[in-house]
Amino acid sequence: MAKPTNDDDVAFVQAMAEILRSNDLAELEVERGTKDTGKLTLRLSRVARTAPAPMVQQASAAPAAAPAPAASAPEASDAPAPSGDPASLPGAVTSPMVGTAYLSPEPGAAAFVKVGDTVSEGQTLLIVEAMKTMNQIPSPKSGTVKRILVEDASPVEYGAPLMVIE
Repeated sequence: MAKPTNDDDVAFVQAMAEILRSNDLAELEVERGTKDTGKLTLRLSRVARTAPAPMVQQASAAPAAAPAPAASAPEASDAPAPSGDPASLPGAVTSPMVGTAYLSPEPGAAAFVKVGDTVSEGQTLLIVEAMKTMNQIPSPKSGTVKRILVEDASPVEYGAPLMVIE
C-alpha cells in the first residue's frame, strides 16, 4: 500500500474540518494510517477568535459601587427575560472552550464577580477548567454584570453564554 501524499493529508484535514463545522462539534480527534504506511493523528478544536486570557492577572477586583441586591440568585436580573438565545444578547460573554466553569478562584472563596458588579476590560470574570488547566476568562469590555448564566462547577460548551455585561 502506498504512503499517502501531502495532498492527501491536506484533503483529509479539510474534510475533517468540514465535518467539525457542519456538525457544530467543539472538538474532533481522528487517527489515520497504519504502522506500515505511517500514522496521521489529527485533532481539531474550535476556539474563540478573541484575545487569549491573561494568565498572570490576579483576582483583585475593586469593590462594586453598590452591593448587588439579589446576591442569593445570581441568574436574577433587573432586565426583562430574553425571548431568544442568551448568547445573542448584546454584551454576552461566551465560553472560548469546552470545560467546567468556576465562579471563584478556589472552593469556598468569594466569586470573581456578582450581578451588579462593575468590571473593567480584562478583569477576570470566572475560570473555565479544560484538560486540568485553569483558564481565566477576562471581561471583553468595561461595564456592569447584568446576568450570570452558569452555576459554579457546571460544564460549559464552546460558545455557551456565561455572563451578560452591559
